[in-house]
Amino acid sequence: MMKRCGWIAVGCLIVALGGCNQTNVKPDEKTSSPAQANMELGVLYMREGKKAIALEMLKKALAQDPDLADAHNAIAVLYENLGETDKADDHFKRALSLSPKDSQAHNNYGSFLCRSQRWDDAEEHYLAAAANPLYETPELSYTNAGSCAFKAKDVAKAEKYWRKALEVGPKFPPALLQMARLSVNQKNYMNARAYLQRLHEVAKPSPESLWLGIQTERVLGDRNAEASYSMLLKNGFPDSPQAKQLLGQ
Repeated sequence: MMKRCGWIAVGCLIVALGGCNQTNVKPDEKTSSPAQANMELGVLYMREGKKAIALEMLKKALAQDPDLADAHNAIAVLYENLGETDKADDHFKRALSLSPKDSQAHNNYGSFLCRSQRWDDAEEHYLAAAANPLYETPELSYTNAGSCAFKAKDVAKAEKYWRKALEVGPKFPPALLQMARLSVNQKNYMNARAYLQRLHEVAKPSPESLWLGIQTERVLGDRNAEASYSMLLKNGFPDSPQAKQLLGQ
């Protein structure tokens, strides 16, 4: 199974909903039914931002096969994006009733519940996703659980889940970034430096990671490292809020 986030983009891209969702689309495999084909088309149209036709395809898939769990999962993501949260909730529940161990559906429903500030329910679904031994990216669900806990102002629990994410996926960039940010907030700059070094070994710098690096090295007194981060931020992301903050704009 290919790892997918956002609509179906690889690499945990945060797309459209401001959270990390997943779908079970496998375009390189033979289609098993007309309903599956329409579901896959619907998700592809979702990725392209063509919501109306995506909805049409997903509704058609469910008319052809009302028990297609992946289609319920996909249309739930779309309904939330359209602001129809009651329908989204119903379809997430239906997807999980049909496929109780579907980690992608648990992760998506957890993100939906977190955005609805249903913190405890969200945590339950994130942990259900991560507990599945067949799930390829439990670090994603642990990271999401940490981020949800942080939004709920439970910093200790957030840190616990981000650390758990790094136990199972030591090179997972979102968890490394969260721990770097948390370390700066806690004024633990040596830890921040270590997390940022690990992050930049596996992912391209972002405005936020560079700004965290500037703050960290400024406190630790490494002027060369601070200057390097500053140059990368100003040259690579000149219009970013972080670059403007660096320049005092």
